[in-house]
Amino acid sequence: MSRITCLKRRSSRRKCSVQKPNGILHPRVEKVGPQHFGVVCFDCHKATSKWMLADFYGKLLVEPTKIHHTRPELELVVARVREIAKEHQLKDLVVAIERTGIYHLPVKRFFDRGGFDTRIVHPFATKHYRLPADAGNKTDDTDLDAIFRATIAGYGLIEQELDETYASLRLLTRHRRDLVSKRSILCCQIREHLEAVLPGYAALFEDLWNSNIALALVEWIGSVDRFRELGVKGLCQLLHQHKQRFLKPVVERIAAWARSAVPTNPQCILHRRIGLTLLEDYREKSRKLREIEQDLASLLVQTPYILLLSHPGVNVISATALAGEMGPMEHYPHAKSITGRAGLYPSRYQSGEVDHHSGPLVRRANRQLRRAILLIADNLIKCNPHFRGLAGLWKSQGKDARDNRVKVACRFCRILYQIVAGRQVFAHPSQRQRDYILRKLIAFHQEYATSLPVVLAQLQKAIEQLPRNTHTAEAQSLAGELHRADAAKGKTIRHIGEILPVVLAKLGVSAIQLNDREDQGPS
Repeated sequence: MSRITCLKRRSSRRKCSVQKPNGILHPRVEKVGPQHFGVVCFDCHKATSKWMLADFYGKLLVEPTKIHHTRPELELVVARVREIAKEHQLKDLVVAIERTGIYHLPVKRFFDRGGFDTRIVHPFATKHYRLPADAGNKTDDTDLDAIFRATIAGYGLIEQELDETYASLRLLTRHRRDLVSKRSILCCQIREHLEAVLPGYAALFEDLWNSNIALALVEWIGSVDRFRELGVKGLCQLLHQHKQRFLKPVVERIAAWARSAVPTNPQCILHRRIGLTLLEDYREKSRKLREIEQDLASLLVQTPYILLLSHPGVNVISATALAGEMGPMEHYPHAKSITGRAGLYPSRYQSGEVDHHSGPLVRRANRQLRRAILLIADNLIKCNPHFRGLAGLWKSQGKDARDNRVKVACRFCRILYQIVAGRQVFAHPSQRQRDYILRKLIAFHQEYATSLPVVLAQLQKAIEQLPRNTHTAEAQSLAGELHRADAAKGKTIRHIGEILPVVLAKLGVSAIQLNDREDQGPS
């Protein structure tokens, strides 16, 4: 290939504009003229804002003015902007508002209702456009100047609005993550106090927090001496008395520990008192988490992200976290836009002959979305045979585990786009034995003991999201559950068996048809 051909190909790949695609204003400015195009800038705070109005050349039409976030003052500002635009013959204008947590939203809503084109300027853009002009001086006025420069350069961006379902998903997902973090801190504190009262007790259990008897015995018995006095027989009687299920080898292990336990902390009474208080807080947070997770499941079935449950290694909670952070798939034109927003690509430093193209992941990205995708990547490496095999192969080749994790995440993003955007159960080597969506939902609600009317309503919404060509396969997967429920003695399983015929009917396949098909055997 000749050098001229290479240069032509490179030139054809060059970007046509140095501005952000959804922040370009120049076509509108050219149409009306720079002197007739206005830019309204807002620097928002908690209860107040400072604003100004200038034309495209930067000529101030309204000096920086402070307002309070009250209805009368905001309505007055909107009317004032209309008046100035008419007075100075501004034929077009945009309103640029710096993002400030949630405090910029009242201003944005007022101007949206007024029919203005509102743009959001990120604080990073404001900072970068302030530093060259006012490096050692940060005031509201210099911030307004920087917001103006960022806007005319194309960094006043159009923010996609979320509908109520996705907005609720995002809010509940982040609240759940906060609760999980706080509960994890409580777990560490409880274990610390437990070690002071009963040294070595926590190590007797594989999972201290999900054991039937571990924490119950801590509440009933306050010291190592009392454990030693009760022995195996006394512990068994105590558990029988409280109607707790247990395994005798576990009780024998506890008794053996008590006989050889080291002396306790002198302040063990206070440690126990504090630990029990923290344990109450832990249980309350666990109860709230279960409620939030049930609410998240009810929102997930209203979105096409429910189709991700067909992918082995993706569960209800990880799918809701991803759906809440991503929002509608219509906001993403292709799979690379997902990894781009999440920052799942290496940073690059190039200058002259120096080109470091494989640096660490970019720092500036949507960290919440990146976390949700990488969490699923971790689950896939552990639970999905296809990705577990790939990760093992890359590890044997000496590749960095962090790099392997990101590669799995990027591959999953491509699968994710095909599933959600295409509204299909995607055929992929990682899904040769795919999971069944309704079966996963039923298992989730069995674990959370959800009431049957709620389960039935959610299954109905999930069926509405399923492609028609998957209904028969989903019904066949539920046939075994129906037979098991008919023969089961458990109350929860019997109740699930009561709704399965209704679900099968909504899928268009009756239980009798499934039985006939099973009797005939595989074709």
